Amino acid sequence: MWNGTVAIGDVVFPVKLYAVMQDRRVRFREVRFSDGCKIVHRRFGSESGEEVPSERIRRAYEFGDGNQVVLEDEEIASARGPVSKVVQIEHFVPADTIDPIYYDRPYLIGAQPGGEHAYRVMLAALAQSGKAGIGHVTLRTREQLVTLAPHGDALRMYTMHYADEIIPSASLDLPALTREPTARELEMAERLVDSLADEWQPALHEDRQREAVMALIRQKAAGEDVTAVAAPEPAPTPDLLAALEASLAARPKRRTKPATTKSDGKPAPAKPRAATGGRAGTGGRSR
Repeated sequence: MWNGTVAIGDVVFPVKLYAVMQDRRVRFREVRFSDGCKIVHRRFGSESGEEVPSERIRRAYEFGDGNQVVLEDEEIASARGPVSKVVQIEHFVPADTIDPIYYDRPYLIGAQPGGEHAYRVMLAALAQSGKAGIGHVTLRTREQLVTLAPHGDALRMYTMHYADEIIPSASLDLPALTREPTARELEMAERLVDSLADEWQPALHEDRQREAVMALIRQKAAGEDVTAVAAPEPAPTPDLLAALEASLAARPKRRTKPATTKSDGKPAPAKPRAATGGRAGTGGRSR
């Protein structure tokens, strides 16, 4: 995205900023239904009804009483102050104390020639200390609150929300949690969580809605009829324990580790199991 610097006290080293996110949402445009003619949006004065050319349009801030202040682009730019491509780190905090709700968008920071050693030193220091840097940088035309944190063999920068942008949960009309869970409910819920435990593998999760929309587009392009089907809304669970038990019963048993293979390529015989008191032939079966 740009070449700049990271400044931590008197330690300054040149870096490159890379975007690591791409918007893959399906994009549409507006057309007239009867013939597919593309729609063009124009700006008109609300009182005169006349079209207003772009060079005559300015931005305005409207107060609650209806009064407004019209601003020139140069005036807005002067309020932002000078734009510099410096990630200015101001202090460090334990990385695990940052609530994820403050994170907005991630970027990758790479070293530029001449800054490799300082980059590597600060990367190692942050990784060993468990700390993350908090500071500011101006991206495009807006100053952003950012976090600088290690990730593998690179530094990541995350733009962040300011505290006054986060709605406190205390101000929301959340339902009161008056009833404590029973020991049985808690035990069953923990077993359900454990039965669904797995490694985090992001590549296994796909944008199903995007794929469904693209499939619909391909169907219509091929001249096929498409019928909209409303998804049923799940009903709240009337009996929590019964729902927990049913969920556990529906979960397949974990697969056992495959038998080791002998040097001749044939599976090694399974080691005898100690008696457990269960029915013969049911233990350790893979599904």
